[in-house]
Amino acid sequence: MSATQSTYSEQEGVYQFYMEYPVPAYLVALVAGDLIPADIGPRSRVWAEPCLLPAAISKLSGMVERWLSAAESLYGPYIWGRYDIVFLPPSFPIVAMENPCLTFIISSILESDEFLIIDVIHEVAHSWFGNAVTNATWEEMWLSEGLATYAQRRITTETYGAAFTCLETAFRLDALHRQMKLLGEDNPVSKLQVKLEPGVNPSNLMNLFTYEKGYCFVHYLSQLCGDPKHFDSFLRAYIEKYKFTSVVAQDLLDSFLNFFPELKEQCVERKEEAVPKSQASCRDSCSTFLMLLVPGLEFERWLNATGPPLAEPDLSQGSSLTRPVETLYSLWTTEPLDAVAAASSVDITKWRTFQTVLFLDRLLDGSPLPHEVIKKLSESYSSQLDSMNAEIRIRWLQIVVRNDYYPDLYKVRCFLENQRSRMYTIPLYEDLCTGTLKSFALEVFYQTQNQLHPNLRKTIQQILSQGLNPLPTIDATAVATDTPAMVLEDKASEATNGAISLRDVNVSA
Repeated sequence: MSATQSTYSEQEGVYQFYMEYPVPAYLVALVAGDLIPADIGPRSRVWAEPCLLPAAISKLSGMVERWLSAAESLYGPYIWGRYDIVFLPPSFPIVAMENPCLTFIISSILESDEFLIIDVIHEVAHSWFGNAVTNATWEEMWLSEGLATYAQRRITTETYGAAFTCLETAFRLDALHRQMKLLGEDNPVSKLQVKLEPGVNPSNLMNLFTYEKGYCFVHYLSQLCGDPKHFDSFLRAYIEKYKFTSVVAQDLLDSFLNFFPELKEQCVERKEEAVPKSQASCRDSCSTFLMLLVPGLEFERWLNATGPPLAEPDLSQGSSLTRPVETLYSLWTTEPLDAVAAASSVDITKWRTFQTVLFLDRLLDGSPLPHEVIKKLSESYSSQLDSMNAEIRIRWLQIVVRNDYYPDLYKVRCFLENQRSRMYTIPLYEDLCTGTLKSFALEVFYQTQNQLHPNLRKTIQQILSQGLNPLPTIDATAVATDTPAMVLEDKASEATNGAISLRDVNVSA
């Protein structure tokens, strides 16, 4: 359980848990199952099912302590005592959750080392941003997620270097712009201070704007003070001041301007120029509000404007890793295609995972591709990608689906038959149902639905029901493997409400 102390009475068969610090209710969590513990550091252990424990130990032994120490050097002491991790079944509906003392993580992520590193470090960062200091309302989740993402990238820079951090950031910002294109720049969920109007699902706030636009705003604040290490000092003071409380954006910005008086003085000077003398009497009482409106700081626009971030970080330090990706993408998409030259230009089996997924995401963005291109891509890479992790394989299979490339369609079926995770099923089902392969998706779903978590099963049913009669629940054991694809009569679905879906975006908590 997410608690600082626990005891077990063998005679009574009763566990007791105690949390000595105040935490919001959403951080209280308990897990029960066939879980075995193993120490991986002086203040960390993993809990996992016996079949998963060796992999968890081998991938995380000694690493969590390294990340905790890096975080402490940046933001002050780790206050929660232990930092344990429990690996949950693939059916767990989210990637990770930062419950104090006991981070929950989906076991599927063990397959990809780099995604595992980023997800765990992100949850470590929440120990300071989100757990120690919490956003007071769901309408300002960026105060938790944006700050945690910034801290995560400061930690990865300290432990893995700036190039790796820039590569991961480029991958995530690409995803942000992809979501922006999907939703439109005037969509209200792209605000950092989004309003929870009646009928708005709070889960729609778990999107990339909260994380990546929030991160860009925090990075912008760090640039205003001119020195990331000076900004780290501010964040340490912010944590110390507001520890074990909930805050709003105004608290953060007030503290920021008080910590950097030179910025506050510049604000005052600009206010004097901007505010008419007739309004001078209200200057003092409105001082902080006016600072939000001062040209050059743009706090108000950052918080309440829809659309992309007003500024993005300079990622040139990652060019040694991102430039080969851009070059390879150009070779495959420039006419006339020289497939031999493109395929032989680089050995992608030597790439980092984030390089490969960035390359595949670019191909996804360009799909549908000319048939000759997708055919040569398959001949060059398909067998290599088969042996890579699920983050890579799902992207190749999405390319297969979006390009109606039937020779590799059997791999889509095999992948979905063996996946129980939301993040590795939803994107494929959405792509299948957007194109000409909905009957194929229906067939696979009917054969696998009994293996899926009820929430995931319901989400996939909603995807499949768009434009069709509501789907019946069918016993998958009654569906033979050679059952022909089922076709349902087209009809406006009563199961969907027309709201824009954000479920194709995978984010950690």
